[in-house]
Amino acid sequence: MRVPLSWLREYVDLPATETGRDVQAKLIDVGLEVETVERLGEGLKGPLVVGQVLTIEELEGFKKPIRFCTVDVGDANGTGEPQEIVCGARNFSVGDKVVVVLPGAVLPGDFKIAARKTYGKTSHGMICSGDELGMGDDGTHGIIVLPPEYEVGTDAIALLELVDEVLDIAVTPDRGYCLSMRGVARETATAYGLPLRDPALLDVPPPNASGYPVQVSDPIGCDRFTARTVSGLEPEARSPIWLTRRLQKAGMRPVSLAVDITNYVMLELGQPLHAYDRATVDGPIGVRRATAGEQLTTLDGTKRVLDAQDLVITDNRGPIGLAGVMGGANTEIAGAVTDPETGQLRGTTDVVIEAAHFDAISIARTARRHRLSSEAAKRFERGVDPEAASAAAQRTVDLLVLLGGGTAGEGVTEVVSPRGPRTLTIPADHPDKVAGVEYGRETVVRRLQQVGCDVYGQDELVVTVPSWRPDLSDPNDLAEEVIRLEGYENLPSTLPKPPAGRGLTERQRLHRRVGRALAGAGYVEALNYPFTGSHVLDQLGIEPDDPRRSAVTLVNPLSDEEPDLRTTLIPGLLGALRRNYGRGSHDLALFETGPVFRATGDEKAASRLVVDRRPTDDEIASLDASLPQQPRRAAVVLTGAREQAGWWGEGRPAIWADAIEAGRAVAREAGVELIVRQDQHAPFHPGRCAALLALVDGEEVLVGNAGELHPRVIKAMALPERTCAMEIDLDRLERAGAGALKAPTISSFPVATQDVALIVDGGVPAADVEAALRDGAGELLESLRLFDVFTGEQTGAGKKSLAYALRFRAPDRTLTAEEATAARDAAVAAAVERTGAALRG
Repeated sequence: MRVPLSWLREYVDLPATETGRDVQAKLIDVGLEVETVERLGEGLKGPLVVGQVLTIEELEGFKKPIRFCTVDVGDANGTGEPQEIVCGARNFSVGDKVVVVLPGAVLPGDFKIAARKTYGKTSHGMICSGDELGMGDDGTHGIIVLPPEYEVGTDAIALLELVDEVLDIAVTPDRGYCLSMRGVARETATAYGLPLRDPALLDVPPPNASGYPVQVSDPIGCDRFTARTVSGLEPEARSPIWLTRRLQKAGMRPVSLAVDITNYVMLELGQPLHAYDRATVDGPIGVRRATAGEQLTTLDGTKRVLDAQDLVITDNRGPIGLAGVMGGANTEIAGAVTDPETGQLRGTTDVVIEAAHFDAISIARTARRHRLSSEAAKRFERGVDPEAASAAAQRTVDLLVLLGGGTAGEGVTEVVSPRGPRTLTIPADHPDKVAGVEYGRETVVRRLQQVGCDVYGQDELVVTVPSWRPDLSDPNDLAEEVIRLEGYENLPSTLPKPPAGRGLTERQRLHRRVGRALAGAGYVEALNYPFTGSHVLDQLGIEPDDPRRSAVTLVNPLSDEEPDLRTTLIPGLLGALRRNYGRGSHDLALFETGPVFRATGDEKAASRLVVDRRPTDDEIASLDASLPQQPRRAAVVLTGAREQAGWWGEGRPAIWADAIEAGRAVAREAGVELIVRQDQHAPFHPGRCAALLALVDGEEVLVGNAGELHPRVIKAMALPERTCAMEIDLDRLERAGAGALKAPTISSFPVATQDVALIVDGGVPAADVEAALRDGAGELLESLRLFDVFTGEQTGAGKKSLAYALRFRAPDRTLTAEEATAARDAAVAAAVERTGAALRG
């Protein structure tokens, strides 16, 4: 909501020294989000005056039409002589009143005006358009042509109200009344402690039998409908400058007098209105639900097929408007057009004014169903004051009579579904308990009355909520009003005191350690949306029977292309990698930890929990049973250089082994040593894919996979070549671990290193050889590392050589050479027996 400060001052007597920034600070204190304060006309300097076009000479020989004009600007130029100006616009004629900026002036944007030679003539100033003056769109994109009544030489800065401040307020859904000058003025008056001049306090005639006929068939969808008529409007009547400027400052484009007035009153009172050309309305106006398949062409020129839940305005022919959203083109107010035969102006002369109150939910659903956002729908779906309809209709009639020369019809139509006032009961000390501050009964009553409530009672307050605040439906809502007006900044800051002995669970500690370990290894955390679609799984080459296809589909997804909850972390990370790579970052290593969602098919429909008490254990268990499995995962993706080149030497690219090492780093945080075996698993390259296994209760369990992505996946997802990835199940790792990590015992005795090279068949996994060596070496083995793999003539056909470094150390003594050699020989013997290895050399 854009709020011009000059307009706001009409309803609240703000101190003359108050600036837009001052008002912004006050409104923020009472809970409104004032995002910016725009200073219109900042840097603008005259002379800027009203001029009258005396002559126009068309200049020939240029690529575009150019006109050389003389303009009477009175004494504003100091000589009284006509001002010579070159102009390219063509929407003005001799005799028109225009806005002229003279040499020495400065326009918005620090655009200095001086006499200059152009198109073979010297131009002493400019004839201005609205855009050049920062006025906004007036629909013409041309020169401003003023009404003839303004005198030549009049200061145009004051006339056009070019200097002002506009507050831009982000109105939250519960504060719909602030989508009006009336609502913002009420908050301003409360913030400053000043009286409010309520623009809705008008004398409104009572309804009578001579009003325009209206039939409301759906009193739930429309509980109030006011209709008024005005006849004899002058087709040539234009909106005055003050009206068009207020609309422009508020962000709306002037259209015609009748439409401008309805928009103006909507901005002023918050009540959307609609004006129908009475000559095109056939019979009584009706309000009903649409018949499925009915069609309506709305004011934006779009033909819409209506839904049975849409609320429509009708006449004898059918729908003439989407109630509360947009009117129909068949009853649109006609602009003034000159009759080619008679030369007379034709246009709308008689109008029917609609001021109604519609159901907020119905309007919101209709607007979304038709993807049709309008200023009216924005207000109705946030809540409009139903009691303001009559005043808004009266205000519209008054302005049409005043500015359009019309005559107000005597008939007044009011169709109202009776409703009583909303009343709440609240203990007088309830806001004190909510805020932890002792306000006292007098403060509570005073603040609620400032909001517009009627308050009665002593210890127990009976509060009647004002009609413009549909959001006040609970005692806590009333408490919030007291607290915000007393100032959120005055609430004490009290940190909660957690009970001693409680902190993070072991599972939470593990997840944090994993994140720190990956960040320490050079990976950058990327947080992705947990939504995906089946097309991504197709790109990853995942088979139809793969468990990752068992997705949980959302009933109301944010995007039709991503209706499912993710079953793997890799697609989100690959999307982040692709975006960053496309923006010039070619050396990437990203990680993410978070849950994935796997549907089992055994989920039950969730029961709706009560809100007036704590759910029972059985109800909570029933809710848990309706949820899918949510295992927590960690994943990484990497591409480009893993080690940068520099003066220290050559760098190296990221390869599948780095992805495997990331899995090992994660597992070490759980106290688990992974077993790595060759595997084939989408979306990885079949020859560069590893299965990551861990021992759970003595059995090998698959906890993840790592490797290089398949070339088809890289092509389908437009990824860099040789992109690698790893994903691992943290819950399975936790089960494989031995509980809380214990600090290792550091031996002070020296280490004994023994190297062995074993020749095995090419198909024997290195992991099997490593396991045999570990088992054979016994307790003296501190660490084991594969440092070389060799194939060639020396090893024999179909054979490979695996070289390991074995480190032996005793906790209580220095090992002898005989002890270290015996441990190494035992390790080799176990490898020979279990894998068929032979000691090389």
